[in-house]
Amino acid sequence: MADYTVKRDGLWRFVRRVPKEYAALDPRKIVQHSTGVRIGDDPRGIRARKIADNLNAALEAHWRNLVEGQNADAVRNYEAARQAARRLRISEPIADAAQRTIAELLDRIEKLEGKRADDRAAVLAVYDAAPKPGINFRQCAERYIEAHKPGWSNPKHASQWSSTLATYAYPIIGNVAVDKIGANGDGTDLIMRVLTPIWYTKTETASRVRGRIESILDWAKARGYRDGENPARWKGHLDKLLPAKGKVAPVKHHAALPYVDVPGFMEKLRAVEGTAARALEFTILTAARTSEVLLAKRSEIDLKARMWTVPASRMKGRREHRVPLSDSAIAIIKAMPADAEYLFPGAKPGKPMSNMAMQMTLRRMGLADQAVTHGFRSTFRDWGAETGSYPNELLEMAIAHVVDNKVEAAYRRGDMLAKRHQLMRDWESFCNGG
Repeated sequence: MADYTVKRDGLWRFVRRVPKEYAALDPRKIVQHSTGVRIGDDPRGIRARKIADNLNAALEAHWRNLVEGQNADAVRNYEAARQAARRLRISEPIADAAQRTIAELLDRIEKLEGKRADDRAAVLAVYDAAPKPGINFRQCAERYIEAHKPGWSNPKHASQWSSTLATYAYPIIGNVAVDKIGANGDGTDLIMRVLTPIWYTKTETASRVRGRIESILDWAKARGYRDGENPARWKGHLDKLLPAKGKVAPVKHHAALPYVDVPGFMEKLRAVEGTAARALEFTILTAARTSEVLLAKRSEIDLKARMWTVPASRMKGRREHRVPLSDSAIAIIKAMPADAEYLFPGAKPGKPMSNMAMQMTLRRMGLADQAVTHGFRSTFRDWGAETGSYPNELLEMAIAHVVDNKVEAAYRRGDMLAKRHQLMRDWESFCNGG
C-alpha cells in the first residue's frame, strides 16, 4: 500500500495528489491533512500510516462519488458557475434560488453590463440556474448517520443502521438519486421492493428499515436534496399497501423471570463468581438498563449520598437519571476494583465489560430460555405493581421511563427521593428473601 505520510512541523501529515481522472472535478490538486500524531510519539509512523490509510480511503470514496452516475456534469457546471461568479465579483450560486430577491438579481445583472455576458456559466451563475451536484440515497444515509451519531445514547446504533441499510436498502436504492425517490410511481415502488421481501419474514427488522429510510429521506428534504412527500412514511401511505407489523408478527417482549422466582435466583447468582455475575446482580438491584450498567463509571457514584447519577448522554430519554443505591448495591461497588475507570471493567484494560457478559451468565445458570438481562426491569415493574402500594409514576421514574412533566415535577418536590430510596430498599429486601 502506498505511503501518504510526511513529516512536517513535528507532526505526521497525510499528503497526496489528486489523480488525473478526478482533476477536473477536484480543484485542490494536492490534498493535505494532519493525522494528529506527533512524530515523537510515533517515530516509525505506524499509527500515522493507519490514520493516513483511512483518510485516503475516505478521499477515494469522495472522488468516486463525484464521478458515479450523472453527478459529474453537475459538479463541473456548478463549479464553473462558482468560478465565473468570483471572476465577475458577484455572489456565488446559492442552494435555494427562491432566496434571491428581485432587487439583488437586478443588481447582479447590472454588474455584468459592459462585460462579456455571453459566457454560459456566467449567465447560469447570475440566475442560480447551474445544476447542483446530485446526491444518492447511500450518500444521504452516510451523512445522516454521521450527523446523528453523537446524539445516540447507544454506540451500537450507528453500526446497526449501517448494517441493516447495507443489507436491505442499498442494493435497491443505494445509488438512486434522492430527488428521484418521490411518493408517487417509481419512488413508492422502490420502497416496496426493499420492504416486501422481508415484511412477512423479518417483520421487526423490516419495520426498522422503513423507519430509517423515512428519516433519511426527511433529512434529505430538509437539506434541499429532494422535495415532495416521503414514500417511506407509514400513516396514510404504506399502511394502505402493507399490513401492520402487529398483525404479521405479534410483538415479542423480553423474556422476564416471574418476580416470585427472584429471591431463589438471587441466592444462586450470589454463589457465582466473576465480574459479570456482580454486574448482573447490580443491574437487578438498580432496575437499570444493560448499557447503563456496562458503561457505569466510578465518577458517577456518590457513596455518601448513596446515589448513582447516569448522565443524560447515556440515557435513552436523554435526561440525567439518579438511581438510589441499596446496601447490597453499595457492597457490590465496594467489591469492584477501585482503580478502574469503569465500575465493571472488561478483560481489556480501560474497556468496559462485553454487552453479552451478563446474558452469558444467565446461560451458564441454565436460564437463557427463561430470562434476558433487560427482562429484569419488567420483573421489577411487575413486583412493584402487584405487591406494593407504590404509585405508577414512581415506578416509571425508577426505571427511567419518561412520565408526564406535571406529574414528574410533583414527584421532584419534597420527599420524592426519599420515596425512591425506600422503594429500592424494599426491592432489595424482596430480592434477599425478606
